Amino acid sequence: MKALTTPIRLAGLTLALGAALPALAGPDDTLLAARDAFRANDLAKLASLGDKLPDNYPLKDYPEYWQTWKALERNDDAQVQRFLSRTPEGLMPERIRNEWVKKLGLREDWTAFANEWKKLPPEGRDEESSCYGELLQMRQGQKPGNLDRFLEGKPAPDGCNRLIDMAYARGALSQDWLWRRARLLLAGNYLTQARQLASDTQLPLDNAALNKPSLASPDTPGGQEAILYDAVRKGKTDLNGAAAMLSRVESQLTPDRAGFGWGQLALLSARKQQAGQALQWFEKADPRQLTTDQWEWWARSALRLEQWSQLDGVIRRMPQDVAGKPAWRYWLARSLKQQGKPAEAAPLFSQASVGHNYYALLSLEELGNSLSASASKTGPSSDDVARMKADPAVRRSLALLNVAEIYTKPEFRTDAQREWRWAMRGRNDMELLAAAEIARKENFYDMAIYSAERTKEEHDFSLRYLTPYREVTQKYARQLDIDDAWVYGLIRQESRFITMARSGVGASGLMQLMPATAKWAAKKIGLTHFAVNDIDTNVQLGTWYLRYVLDNLSGNQVMATAAYNAGPGRARNWQADRALDGTIYAETIPFSETRDYVQKVMANAAYYSSTFGHANISLRNRMGMVPAR
Repeated sequence: MKALTTPIRLAGLTLALGAALPALAGPDDTLLAARDAFRANDLAKLASLGDKLPDNYPLKDYPEYWQTWKALERNDDAQVQRFLSRTPEGLMPERIRNEWVKKLGLREDWTAFANEWKKLPPEGRDEESSCYGELLQMRQGQKPGNLDRFLEGKPAPDGCNRLIDMAYARGALSQDWLWRRARLLLAGNYLTQARQLASDTQLPLDNAALNKPSLASPDTPGGQEAILYDAVRKGKTDLNGAAAMLSRVESQLTPDRAGFGWGQLALLSARKQQAGQALQWFEKADPRQLTTDQWEWWARSALRLEQWSQLDGVIRRMPQDVAGKPAWRYWLARSLKQQGKPAEAAPLFSQASVGHNYYALLSLEELGNSLSASASKTGPSSDDVARMKADPAVRRSLALLNVAEIYTKPEFRTDAQREWRWAMRGRNDMELLAAAEIARKENFYDMAIYSAERTKEEHDFSLRYLTPYREVTQKYARQLDIDDAWVYGLIRQESRFITMARSGVGASGLMQLMPATAKWAAKKIGLTHFAVNDIDTNVQLGTWYLRYVLDNLSGNQVMATAAYNAGPGRARNWQADRALDGTIYAETIPFSETRDYVQKVMANAAYYSSTFGHANISLRNRMGMVPAR
């Protein structure tokens, strides 16, 4: 951090004197000025600055790229076409084309859409542009893809709503399907989207009844939906009251509506870790209408109570795409083992052990194998590294990273990440490892990990599990007597070693400290003046806070990890009234972000432990037992 002080000051001086000394302005300064012109919507200045960049400058095309974003806002197809013809390949034209096809789809310019759509690779399409692609296919007489993906209770972008409307108009969707989507939208409190769906498809949703469900008539479909909506809505604040209400009106509802209601209340109960009640209500639910989230929480409720036979049954009833996830392959195998069926469990553990994720590592240990984090036998050659370094997208990425670091412009780092990810598509293992090594040397640690993690056969775990800032991290880990492998596992998940990392909620630095937490911890250790993004200070405060939550949560690493992400109070609330296997505690954390976080941090720690040569690298032992509340 301190090493950047001089270039930052020089960059500031250059910017300050830029107007007075234009001859001294380099291409990076011109690029920054162009970005400012783009933000100010000064298109003439943006174009002029773009013309001043030298042809051999890696970021030469960025000003015209920004101009083309503005052209998209104005529906200026001519500028878009000019840019795409001049820049036929790369991240920039791909992003522009993806946005343009959505504009063309919205305008129903299907001739132009078809021409551009075929030039857009699948990896470059987002959800909405993909929906417009399916709309084109339907217009050409083809069937749409699996539209049940819209039965997950989330609002969809405009292009996907248009796809749903056309599919219904052409008989590819039934009215029953529309009711299921409307119900899910209402349950998620997306009333506007539910009403729009009803309006577009002539679904007889009763808007007046939705406004006053107590006056709804059970004699009409729209009235029944309003009654159901009222019961589900009540469940968010009063589960028992909602269950009593649903029981009273159940005889007035069709079985599918009543079943939907019980499924929603069961989900709410499961997330509150009221597992016994959730299991009872899931049994009353309509399995056809359960979302992925509901299936998974049904299984978690059985797991929370260690009802292994019931867990086995729920997983086997899951849709194939849900049951096939690594988590449920692993837990099905665990349930079989607990039921005394090791021969049936073994092949499932074997399937789940493929890869290097949390469940793969746990499965590997169940099969009696220990973690091996050795490097690949063959690494990239100097020629491999040279070829990757000469790749135009890699050059652009590193140039953007340089601008971000020297001028302290995090938005350019985001662009650098996008360019890097684009450059990694379709690469073989040696190219990926070469790229990872390049990124490591440039301190582009998050993208070094990104590249190293994508290899299929040849792996280098020293690149997957990087150890920058080892001296400072070891110093504070030793002072506080905490496992440095655990600290590294947490930093890797928190920031990917990005020192300027800042989350959407304001957390900063390597250990992603919230301002209030950093201030409180600093006061506790007597640190009166500090900069939270300073590497040494951030690790000092972060490790102190990690030690603090560990000491206050029975010395349990799993709970302390959960507390670091979601707060100590929540970590305590998630304990059961009996001791729980740490893997069960983690699996049944109600917040998906925290659940994923805990699992990844602990798996990271196991790999780092192996790298550091620690005696105990078993993930299952690390997860341990979480004490009773």
